[in-house]
Amino acid sequence: MIRLGIIGCGHWGPNHIRIFSQIANSQVVMCADLDQERLKSIQALFPTIKTTKNYLEILENSEIDAVCIASPTNTHFQFSKEALEHGKHVLCEKPLALDPQECLKLKDIAAQTKKLLMVGHIFVFNQGIVRLKEYIQSGELGTIQYAHSERTNLGPFRYDVNALWDLAPHDISIFDYLFDSSALKVSACGQKYLGQSLEDVAFASLEYPNKVLVNIHVSWLDPKKVRQITIVGDKKMVVWDDLDNLGPIRLYDKHVERTAKFYESYGEFQLLSREGSITIPNMGFHEPLKVQAQYFIDCVMNNKQPDRADAQKGYHVVRTLCATQCSMEKGGMPQVIA
Repeated sequence: MIRLGIIGCGHWGPNHIRIFSQIANSQVVMCADLDQERLKSIQALFPTIKTTKNYLEILENSEIDAVCIASPTNTHFQFSKEALEHGKHVLCEKPLALDPQECLKLKDIAAQTKKLLMVGHIFVFNQGIVRLKEYIQSGELGTIQYAHSERTNLGPFRYDVNALWDLAPHDISIFDYLFDSSALKVSACGQKYLGQSLEDVAFASLEYPNKVLVNIHVSWLDPKKVRQITIVGDKKMVVWDDLDNLGPIRLYDKHVERTAKFYESYGEFQLLSREGSITIPNMGFHEPLKVQAQYFIDCVMNNKQPDRADAQKGYHVVRTLCATQCSMEKGGMPQVIA
């Protein structure tokens, strides 16, 4: 049995408490938050869980094996560092830190203390995203040409990070997972339409290896909630829509053919679109947060590195975010990600 402490009981903290209380070989014994009213709510829902306003009580509790950090983004590095130094395994919500070098430092501390460090890149545990990766790896889509994602809604608004840092970690971690690599360069723009100090809308264009172009659109200022990714291959195309009740995946048997391999003039060359069937694969549903939590617990129990969402992958995501933010601040000037 792995005993856990949860640091942060705001938006995601209660979900982590619920999930870790449900899965096998896991028990939440304590949670921490500065808001006493939130702690009262947790105690009402989970009477057996101890609560505290001082997170150090969790770190200093010898009965606690692992810590889940769901606190504000600017605390992720410090809380993760202290938890590892206190001999706890760590699952930290995205992003792992605000500085790539902090991610590498956490990775080193985890290695030194022989504890596991995992990042909450929840969408790499989403069945639809896993299916996209299967299509890519099998070659069914052919050569990947480009992809784009849209993650928008009217709110919820945050005051600790902008829309880029709030939403784009999901899409960056997804594309890194799908393409087994991180982006090489990025150009981005954003705006503060709501008059705040933080950008509420951002568009980023990234280039991955093999000339794969990716566009990411994130926004807190949009009339419709959208969670969608399109991937275009030279054989087939696929769309993932996380909000589609009929099924998240649409596989399109569509591609473009050249009518002549060799031609002497423009008139002898044409592009023809080929359209076939649209397939909606039958997929069951497993809550991604539960899959992620069970994966973390299994890794801890088996002393196995969480390769799907480890500190190195967290570093790559933060490195891309920093380059994207830099490009936004420089009016869209392309940035090499290094």
